[in-house]
Amino acid sequence: MSSTAGLVIPCNAAVAWEAGKPLVMERVEVAPPQAREVRIKVKYTSLCHTDLYFWEAKGQTPLFPRIFGHEAAGIVESVGEGVTDLQVGDHVLPVFTGECGECAHCKSEESNMCNLLRIDTNRGVMHSDGKSRFSIKGTPINHFVGTSTFSEYTVVHSGCLTKINPLAPMDKVCVLSCGISTGLGATLNVAKPKKGSTVAVFGLGAVGLAAAEGARIAGASRIIGVDLNPNRFEEAKKFGVTEFVNPKDYDKPVQEVIADMTNGGVDRSIECTGNINAMISAFECVHDGWGVAVLVGVPNKDAVFMTKPINVLNERTLKGTFFGNYKPRTDLPSVVDMYMNKTLELDKFITHRIPFSDINKAFDLMLRGEGIRCIISMDD
Repeated sequence: MSSTAGLVIPCNAAVAWEAGKPLVMERVEVAPPQAREVRIKVKYTSLCHTDLYFWEAKGQTPLFPRIFGHEAAGIVESVGEGVTDLQVGDHVLPVFTGECGECAHCKSEESNMCNLLRIDTNRGVMHSDGKSRFSIKGTPINHFVGTSTFSEYTVVHSGCLTKINPLAPMDKVCVLSCGISTGLGATLNVAKPKKGSTVAVFGLGAVGLAAAEGARIAGASRIIGVDLNPNRFEEAKKFGVTEFVNPKDYDKPVQEVIADMTNGGVDRSIECTGNINAMISAFECVHDGWGVAVLVGVPNKDAVFMTKPINVLNERTLKGTFFGNYKPRTDLPSVVDMYMNKTLELDKFITHRIPFSDINKAFDLMLRGEGIRCIISMDD
């Protein structure tokens, strides 16, 4: 048992007090974990676009004050009642979705959408008692997607923690707890391209580049990157992208451009923007008879897109995916192992490193569209 088990831990956290305003470094008090909860010492965290989106209050229900952060790696400090699969000192990845192990989704080999622990961006408290584990002078501070990793210590439901190989470098594998795994799994687990196949990736941000990395690992012969920003094309070559298409360069739909390039369409496409027009293009650019399109990007909840039924009847398949179809506790350790055995190349995703005290610089970089992933070291 750790010396701090059962005690309130005061620590530094970057608190968002208002939408769109710089985070403020505060001394917060982190309560001990309750039943089925774990308190972890965060070692490294990263900024994901989802943090930015809700910090800007573009989400459904703005909730402040709040501690954001959900891509991270840390070490178990203490465990609550009923936690048997984790112990003090374990290395873990906190994940924005979970795996209770008991619901129909968790028992299904096909789904990772846990009934109890799937992402809930409106929740600012813990499941067990509806209370926050963070406070400043008695005032509760809201959690974010059950992780809140922009704090030196955080409390997470045990079902949202992935125990990983302790030899894995946490300053690298921390990026696997959200975007990179989402794109990688969309390709490897859902699109499943065969060796030698052609793949189109729409959107060359972090998730799209991870989808391209998945296609590279799968042995695709051609990986066509589609993006409106030509500045992304050179960087994407590192991830296996062989050809680039900017829809603005053509006077016809990009799906027709891709079909012309590939003798009727690509074998697989992965859409990583959430843009409705890109979704239509991603579906309509796959080859009839066997083509599979996978939607990863998240659109507005009321958005609708249209395509002709004949596109489906001609044996094209449209799929969606959530977190790359990875079950956090069951499957993510193997993704860490992919990095450890050099199948998955993570280092090229990491373009910036900053100390925790400079966390607002990570927001500035993302707002300017610079870099892919910025690692924030909690100990510096």
